[in-house]
Amino acid sequence: MIMEIRIMKNILDRNQNKAEEVRALLRERNIMMVNIISSPGAGKTTLLERACEAMRHGIRIGVIEGDVTTDLDAQRLKKYHIPIVAINTEGGCHLDSHSISKALVHFDLDFVDLLFVENVGNLICPSQFDLGETFKLAVISTAEGDDKPAKYPMLFSQARAVILNKTDLLPYTNFRLNAFEADLAAINPRIEIFRTVATTGEGVDNWLRWLRLQLDECRAD
Repeated sequence: MIMEIRIMKNILDRNQNKAEEVRALLRERNIMMVNIISSPGAGKTTLLERACEAMRHGIRIGVIEGDVTTDLDAQRLKKYHIPIVAINTEGGCHLDSHSISKALVHFDLDFVDLLFVENVGNLICPSQFDLGETFKLAVISTAEGDDKPAKYPMLFSQARAVILNKTDLLPYTNFRLNAFEADLAAINPRIEIFRTVATTGEGVDNWLRWLRLQLDECRAD
């Protein structure tokens, strides 16, 4: 006799049920939630700083910051005087929909248009857990190598857009831009690609214009 125990399937099923509850709540309030996923150090927080600086006066922004042990990233965003909830996973490699549901209680959702979720730095685990987001945004830095879409296709097949950050480092790396874009096209032909240097702001405006269009579409639904 063989007894099979499907632990991961049960976890994902419970997560998906809560994710649908979160998604329904956000749709009811016309809130767009963006789940930002990347490896550590790719530039998620710097991109968020750019977005908050450029958009906070016309768009009501909130941020959920996921981190393993600190609130350092959340502290960096305090200067923008926007509502921020930090989730400490205490060693966990991803956020889940239950943690997002608990975090939403701390926002006045009547005064949020755009909610960013900065997920824990990891390309694998966060991709498996639907948070109830409107869409996933992948962030990759040129220093990581061009093989990430081929090695971690789940994230790139699900993401609506990918930001290739730190493009100023291209001359100093062996990053093959053509191979990167070809792999993305094979995995997800409709994915949007933005090239940025978050530290200087180069290319960020193109991403922000696209982000505003996504928000307009979300409000119109």
